[in-house]
Parts: sequence; C-alpha cells; structure tokens
Amino acid sequence: MRNTQRDRRGQLGRALAWTVLIVAVVVTIFPFYWMLRTALTPAADLFSDAGRLWPQHPTLINFARVLGFVDAEEARAAGGSGAHINFLWYTVNSIIYSGTIAVAQTFFCAMAGYAFARLRFPGRDLVFGLMIASLMVPPIFTLLPNFSLVKDLGLLNTFAGLVAPSLLMTPFAVFFLRQFFLSIPKEVEEAAVLDGTGRWGIFWRIVLPMSRGPLITIALTTTVWAWKDFLWPLLVGREEQTRVLTVALGVFLQQSPNTQPDWTGLMAGSTLSVLPVLVLLIFLGKRLVESLNFTGIK
Repeated sequence: MRNTQRDRRGQLGRALAWTVLIVAVVVTIFPFYWMLRTALTPAADLFSDAGRLWPQHPTLINFARVLGFVDAEEARAAGGSGAHINFLWYTVNSIIYSGTIAVAQTFFCAMAGYAFARLRFPGRDLVFGLMIASLMVPPIFTLLPNFSLVKDLGLLNTFAGLVAPSLLMTPFAVFFLRQFFLSIPKEVEEAAVLDGTGRWGIFWRIVLPMSRGPLITIALTTTVWAWKDFLWPLLVGREEQTRVLTVALGVFLQQSPNTQPDWTGLMAGSTLSVLPVLVLLIFLGKRLVESLNFTGIK
C-alpha cells in the first residue's frame, strides 16, 4: 500500500515537473515565434490578423525590403517606409565586435582563473574576493567613466573603442573557470612537472585542452551578450563603418514614419539578426550542456 502511494506521488511529481517545464519552454519560445509571425505578416494585415497565430497571407516581402532587395516605391507599396539596412555590412561589424570580445575575454579569463586556482601569491584571496564583489556593481555605473576615457583617447567610432571595456575579463567568467580548474586533479599537473614542463606549458598544453567544455561555454555566452549589446555600441560606434546590427535596427526604426513604426520590417530585421547566434547555439549547444556537468575529463 505504501509503495503504491509512493509510486502515485512520484508520478504526480513527474507530471507536475513536466508541466512546469513545458510551460516555461512555451513562455520562452513564444516571443521568438511571434517575432517570426509578425515578420511574415503583410503590413496591411498586421492589425486585422492580430488575433491569429499564423498570418493569413504569409509573405517574405518584409525581409526583402529590409535587405534592400526591392526599390523604395515597392517597399512603400508593401506598407514600409522605404528604409533598408546594409545587413551584410552590419553583420560583419557585429561578428568582429562580438568575436573579438569572446576570444580575448575567454583567453584572459582562463589565465586569471588558472592563476587564482593554482598559483600562490600574496593577496590572492583578497584580490579574488574584490573581483567577486565587483559583480554587485551595476554596469551602468561604469558606462560614463568608460565613455569619457574612450573619448579622451580618441577612440570614438573605432573598433578599439568598442571592445576596450570588455576585452580583458569579467568576474563571473573568472569565477566559473577557477572553479573548474580546481576540479582538475593536481596529479596531472605534477606529472607534467616531472617531465620538465613549465607552468605556461602546463596551462597551454594540458589545462586548456582539458577545459574545452567550460571555455566554449564562456565563449558562447560572451558572444551572445556582445551580439545583443546595444547601449555601448550606440554611444561609441554611431558612424557607418563601426555600426553594429543592433544599432542599425534602431536606426531603421527611426527612419519609419512618425505616425506608425514599421513593425513588420523591424521584426524581419530582428529575425535575421537572431539567425547567426541561433546557428552558433545549434552547433555548440551540446558542448554547452556537457560543460554544465562541470567535468573536463572523460
């Protein structure tokens, strides 16, 4: 009798857990679905089809006019403002911006995390504690000092100025990698020392290859963060040659008529901007899930 009650409770608990999980997934995915649905809706049907889960007359004209594949007159006839963005140029700028930050920040955070995990030097724990405490400082507090510094250095509207504040490291990434490095057995490094390998050789040839999962996780999360960053690129990279995709979408919205924003065009541009990150997540998602187990040894 008790076993039957336990089985029922277990089944009820699993059913409740699956229900909560399904609801959470739907709530998370639905905004992206609605963005795609709006992008495929003709501008004339946007408000008349507002209650439909799928547009009555789906079309790709919104993507074509955002990319500039149609002339201004045809774009206005489709309900747009005639504005378009140089999608390929801004995508390349976003790749340069997010890729540079991801590669540099992952490497420097790995160095810092390994130093805090294995090296012994005066004030190590104090410095690490101060770094973790900096997580409580809102990023908006450092925005104005960083902007003033970049301006004084003459780096406005340059990629150097864009990546400068985020190039080195973030406290969370250092903490994350430090915790993983602590889980690597010291015997592996001691064996390398007996073979005559120095500290840099151990880090470069042994520790980093064993840490591919966590390193990919940090690189992936950093890429996603930099890809969707808007405020800092808006302040520092306003000119055409350094404008990233998120800022370009804002400019596209400003080019819409004041009476009514071009929602279908904006959603089409937003959908296109999500695709590179989505492809990255599809190819590296398995590594991301594996790294959450926090083990670097198979």
